[in-house]
Amino acid sequence: MAANRSFEDLVAEGAAVPTEGWDFSWFEGRATEARPSWGYARSAGERLARAEAALDVQTGGGEVLDFALAAAEPARPALLAATEGWPPNVAKATALLRPRGVVVVAAADDAPLPFAEAAFDLVLSRHPVVPHWKEIARVLRPGGTYFAQHVGPASVFELVEYFLGPQPETARRGRDPERERAEAQAAGLEVVELRAERLRMEFRDIAAVVHFLRKVVWMVPGFTVEAYEPQLRALHERIEKEGPFVAHSTRHLFDARRPGR
Repeated sequence: MAANRSFEDLVAEGAAVPTEGWDFSWFEGRATEARPSWGYARSAGERLARAEAALDVQTGGGEVLDFALAAAEPARPALLAATEGWPPNVAKATALLRPRGVVVVAAADDAPLPFAEAAFDLVLSRHPVVPHWKEIARVLRPGGTYFAQHVGPASVFELVEYFLGPQPETARRGRDPERERAEAQAAGLEVVELRAERLRMEFRDIAAVVHFLRKVVWMVPGFTVEAYEPQLRALHERIEKEGPFVAHSTRHLFDARRPGR
């Protein structure tokens, strides 16, 4: 807990925590984020239990896929693959997922998917940097499904704008779910369901803020403790005086299908 700990001590802790993978257990007790009502990982497990060949795109450290596979047991696809573009995450995902029979392939986030056309009847992704709709549609079999949770527009912008100031409207409209719906349809996919939610977040100490911005690097590009020390110190004092810093994440759920049988 942050009680009676100095700014310097908390910042040093937040700067020292490893950032590989998508395990957020370190934040327990010092930051919270409400979860979407649809329960993505468990729902993905239900899809995996019925799939023959599945691909998880931009798997991170493999933690979400690992949870989904556990939820699917004892059923599982005969073929399981995952892609990841960041080398530290490739190593972490391989160590975690190989015992489950998942082939982890190193592939840049913006590169074509290294698989044959119509290779999978299920493609999953949780928080892809950019959804490559044409590639997703290409690797899906006719009748196959893309099931994914995306980050929505202006997500955690209270924190972003605290450090960077007011953002242009174009930045606020990024990751718009309706635009992504149109892009998915243009790639030949049928959008079966699209749901969106705005969710409360709380940062209870400055260490949590530092670790979050180091881990989710696109929030404040180029973030370092040294570059933003005055803002961090002021935010630390604000949290100490007023309580948790409140922000809101945005998420949307895609259930899309490649037409055909």
